Amino acid sequence: MLLPNPISTQEIQLPLLEEKGISLAVRRLDQVHDLVSGNKFYKLKYNMEEAKKKGFSTLLTFGGAFSNHIHATAAAARLEGFKSIGIIRGEEIISLNPTLSFAKSEGMQLEFISREDYRKKSCDSFVEKLKEKFGDFYLIPEGGTNALAIAGTKEILSEVDSYYSHITCSIGTGGTFAGLAESIHSDQNLLGFSSLKGDFIHSEINNLLLENQIYPKGKYSIFDNYHFGGYGKSDSKLFDFMQWFYAQTQIPLDPIYTGKMMFGIFDLVRKDFFQKGSSILAIHSGGLQGIAGFNQRMGTKLPV
Repeated sequence: MLLPNPISTQEIQLPLLEEKGISLAVRRLDQVHDLVSGNKFYKLKYNMEEAKKKGFSTLLTFGGAFSNHIHATAAAARLEGFKSIGIIRGEEIISLNPTLSFAKSEGMQLEFISREDYRKKSCDSFVEKLKEKFGDFYLIPEGGTNALAIAGTKEILSEVDSYYSHITCSIGTGGTFAGLAESIHSDQNLLGFSSLKGDFIHSEINNLLLENQIYPKGKYSIFDNYHFGGYGKSDSKLFDFMQWFYAQTQIPLDPIYTGKMMFGIFDLVRKDFFQKGSSILAIHSGGLQGIAGFNQRMGTKLPV
């Protein structure tokens, strides 16, 4: 069973926060495990227990070429004694980027498929074809989000965290948001910052909560205006903010998820969204492994 490292919660001291009378802390899930980082640790925890219980020896999952989920699943599979297969969206890359190089070094078998075929990943007929090719396997969905993943992410918060008035997280597939929604108290507000472009994320999250019979005791809101162009998109304004935040706090952020969330938090603070006396706990969901590949691809120098 994967065991977590001690997790720190880092208080942020900055003039803007003091001026507005707001406290901000960062839950450093990026430090939860040396290889299986951030929210992926919680998403994989019970899925691997279930795979063992049912006698599977192979895990199969899906992801893009820079996927945190692919990176984490490859490492977790090796540590727990599973074989792993990663179905990668897009054409095969001759020179593997750091994410895929790591996954391969951890023993993951990489299978590249077209974007058209990748869109069929949830179809039973497509999964059956994969079983014909690879044999039996335990299937973990893209991003790791399913009921067992949500059971894991529910554990990110504890009773100690009832002190905070606001909990914030990034949103991709929604598994972390759903787990937090299930564990917040009646006097707490959960704020999700979508990394995806479009207002469809509101209905997707509502459907995810309904499917998993999650009825939050507290309030929740989703912000869909801090995506910087969409999933995997970013710009110099975001990079400058991330560099500034690191210089002030020594906390690295990633440009796909946590950078956008933290930018959104500070923008809302400036706009007086939070009442004086609010206490915010921002969940750092990891994702730092992808920075090396991002810097390589984009020519940036984001800190890790």
